Amino acid sequence: MARILVAEDDRAVQSFVARALTHKGHKVTTADDGVQALERLGSDSFDLLITDIVMPELDGIALALKVTKDYPELPILLMTGYSAERQRAHNLDELICRVITKPFTLKQICATADEVMADSKVACH
Repeated sequence: MARILVAEDDRAVQSFVARALTHKGHKVTTADDGVQALERLGSDSFDLLITDIVMPELDGIALALKVTKDYPELPILLMTGYSAERQRAHNLDELICRVITKPFTLKQICATADEVMADSKVACH
């Protein structure tokens, strides 16, 4: 069982991802934006951060940059529905483990999360 933090401002997507990962046996904590995610990271430890790229307050790219500096061992999976944002994320390949494009299925998000955590044991960053 992994401890996963999901940062997503769209409540429907946040709920879908949290339910899917919980169903697979993971313990999931949610945050509505990057600022809340940083608060959660400061008070608990996690095995994976899954974050949307486009969010208010602190977007997923800025969050990922902060997290890789402060929590260098924490693997990051970015989610996006925007092709331009996906390109921004790919420019950070050395920091980000993977980018998944919305819409995705329950099976896809669970498999990708498991792959990212397995890859991080080898070294994502």
